[in-house]
Amino acid sequence: MVTSPVERIRNTLLKTKIMSAEAAAALIPTGANVGMSGFTGAGYPKQLPAALAKRMKHAHATGEDFRIGLWTGASTAPELDGVLAEAHGISMRLPYQSDPTVRKQINAGEMQYTDLHLSHVAQLVWFGFLGNLDIAVVEVAGILPDGRLIPSSSVGNNKTWIDQADKIILEVNSMQNMGLEGMHDIYYGTQLPPDRQPIPLVRASGRIGEAYLRCDLSKVIAVVQTNQPDRNTPFAEPDETSQRIASHVIDFLGKEVKAGRLPADLLPLQSGVGNIANAVLAGLNHGPFEKMTAYTEVLQDGMLDMLRSGKLTSASATALSFSPAALKEFNDNIDFYSKRIVLRPQEISNHPEVVRRLGVIAMNAMIEADIYGNVNSTHIKGTSIMNGIGGSGDFARNAFLSFFVTPSTAKNGAISCIVPMVSHVDHTEHDVQILVTEQGLADLRGLSPKQRARLIIEKCAHPDYRPALTEYYERALRESPGQHTPHLMHEALTWQETALRVMETTA
Repeated sequence: MVTSPVERIRNTLLKTKIMSAEAAAALIPTGANVGMSGFTGAGYPKQLPAALAKRMKHAHATGEDFRIGLWTGASTAPELDGVLAEAHGISMRLPYQSDPTVRKQINAGEMQYTDLHLSHVAQLVWFGFLGNLDIAVVEVAGILPDGRLIPSSSVGNNKTWIDQADKIILEVNSMQNMGLEGMHDIYYGTQLPPDRQPIPLVRASGRIGEAYLRCDLSKVIAVVQTNQPDRNTPFAEPDETSQRIASHVIDFLGKEVKAGRLPADLLPLQSGVGNIANAVLAGLNHGPFEKMTAYTEVLQDGMLDMLRSGKLTSASATALSFSPAALKEFNDNIDFYSKRIVLRPQEISNHPEVVRRLGVIAMNAMIEADIYGNVNSTHIKGTSIMNGIGGSGDFARNAFLSFFVTPSTAKNGAISCIVPMVSHVDHTEHDVQILVTEQGLADLRGLSPKQRARLIIEKCAHPDYRPALTEYYERALRESPGQHTPHLMHEALTWQETALRVMETTA
């Protein structure tokens, strides 16, 4: 359903604040901390960032260093991260990104980057730990007569941005389906310590809040109208490697059900973003489990397929991240999906308290793991950021079951993703229960470091690298007898040096 933007602005006061994106961008000063909506390519402002980038370029041409601190829910899209980075307009980025230009500038030392657990961001802003939030720029699907806001295709940190920012700019996107109205659950019960109360969410599909965002209208300085879709690229069809990883996960879940450690309908599913994640979901959609639920941060194509088939009865998330084909399916049948999907603020969708209470089954990707089960999910060879930790840590440490998945090799087999020691640690061995590659699955629950090492090498390492990993481990045992976690510290990271040379020659 497409209506004109002005028809969606039903508040009399806010109608007087309507202006062009260029006029609104002129209200953002250099050096401001700006919280923008957007979570994994959904619900981000489309018009204002381009206008702001144009203003930044003009300022730079006259010798002015015009940059802002950019805070979001998670990654966004080229129309936000991309244009501002190309204008060299971001001084500090948080809490997560996936844009190639942003990544390049971070790794070149041209942009500061604070990589945060996604569940922590809102509370850190409320605590005042990140500095003042000067302006919020938030996409909404509409504005009610009383000034309440109809959230867009993502919620992310929007509640906190609106509450905490000194000033607010709203971008009303008439391309967003009005069927989204009522799909959101905005919880206003969080408090600062020592006045916190338990979050009263006891099932994945439960509702504990309101369908709309509250807004102090006196803080709104501009309303921008737009009519542009979210931009998400299609997911690739699952390849053989992804299908093999998915098969290992599904077989393991079946054994857990048979052993009585999981109910027949499993426990709420959380799935990270990407092709492997969608392959696992596709496998579950054709697997033996019925009446499943999801409690995750991003709803992707795979879960939409499961809702359509009936395998999944409900899904809770903070954002909708669909390919163009899946988005069309969602919009064409939004009455069906709106009864089965709940969109929450990310401080709730990723909250450790809720994740642990619900007993979530967490499945996330990694860059590499070492033979003791430590996982690197953010850095290439220890120094260059890829994207960020995102919500993987929120779920991994608190899940009922915590999976980390990856192909066993990268760069066409030239690099092993199972190494003696990871070059950067995002998830320690204490938070990693199960490692999976296309080679197999290592169930690490209850094992000592030495037991883990043998199992990971046997089950997860590629056959081309197993002998070298085994030789490293056996020498470590001999040279440091009696050590709890045997390592050859003088060569533990030499595999990364080899990988660096491979990457330099294939770049």
